Amino acid sequence: MFGSGAAGVLRPRIAGETTGSDGGVESLRSSSVWSVPSSIRSPRDDNHNTVKHVRQPSTEGNLKVSFKVECPEEVMCCTYNENGTLLAVGLVEGTIQVFAAESGTALYSLIDDEISQVYLPCTSLNFKPHTDEDKSINLLLATYASGMVKLWHVSSGQCLHTIHEPRQTLTASFQRGGENFVTAGSDEKIFAYDTATKKRLRECQPSMSRHVMDGHRCRVFSVKFHPAQSNEFISGGWDDTIQFWDVREEHAIRKIFGPHICGDSLDIDQYHNHIVTGSWRKDNNLQIWDYDSGHNIKTVLPDITNSLLYCAQWLGRDRIAVGGCDANMVRVLDRGTLQTTGRLVDLPRGVYCLDNNKASTVPKFVIGTCKSLFFLEVAQT
Repeated sequence: MFGSGAAGVLRPRIAGETTGSDGGVESLRSSSVWSVPSSIRSPRDDNHNTVKHVRQPSTEGNLKVSFKVECPEEVMCCTYNENGTLLAVGLVEGTIQVFAAESGTALYSLIDDEISQVYLPCTSLNFKPHTDEDKSINLLLATYASGMVKLWHVSSGQCLHTIHEPRQTLTASFQRGGENFVTAGSDEKIFAYDTATKKRLRECQPSMSRHVMDGHRCRVFSVKFHPAQSNEFISGGWDDTIQFWDVREEHAIRKIFGPHICGDSLDIDQYHNHIVTGSWRKDNNLQIWDYDSGHNIKTVLPDITNSLLYCAQWLGRDRIAVGGCDANMVRVLDRGTLQTTGRLVDLPRGVYCLDNNKASTVPKFVIGTCKSLFFLEVAQT
């Protein structure tokens, strides 16, 4: 992520941590002082000469690019609204751009004085769920590396409320009906809020005892409410656990050991009650788990070229979409066979975010890499 003005000081490397061909991307996701990563600077050879990326991105298999949109800044996060008409995109300097999903036309730009002064990334976006009687379809929850949490009215461009958290806020999720939301970030705490009042309901955190791991012990990069069980949500981060929570309780109710989450790479399947996790590592980086038991259903075999995963998501009933760095590509897998059916390869930088259009009758999703948005579709056979 970026600091304001000149690059800040990067944190020391953690034992066992690696950096792939995506340069300093791990520093982008994890530095305690946000600074410009080498992955977003122009790549250079051993003599410090600028190297141009020669090969152009291309698709393989049944994946095709519908169109591509260039943004004014690097893309950090993205989300579709519920009816699939809008795509909100968070950028590295804090601005949110909102596009028409079917054409890529820029519609709105969300920024206020606070964001302009702080100049830090927008880290996650969530449209508020709504019912037919609910008029809040245009409400967008945004988190920022500055610790700000903002609720935007999209069509008017107005920030309706701002919460200031004492940390880098990296992720958020709405409860199924939108009554509550949770946020998480650079510490072990998950904050639960009432959406209507914006008041903090509780802090979900581990016990004081180090002998009981009923919560996270490090920063959290992804939280997801269960699509059917309204009070339950899961979270993942650097401590190699997936924690299961009840929003009414302070401590986690159970856990899974294994996944190393460094981005929005945690998703719950509403059809089969399975969890998919994408880990920022080469081995065992894509795994499927049973939500109720926590048992590992399958660890997916690596592709011919494999990525360190930043994002993973169920793509309808039948597919999984993942993206990452090192091998900078997007991969779509068949749910039944767990074989790759389509890829977008030769991207100049890592894939930091993706989201699928759940309202579409055909599998459509968008990915963010550098300043580019690729709108992708799985060809029907």
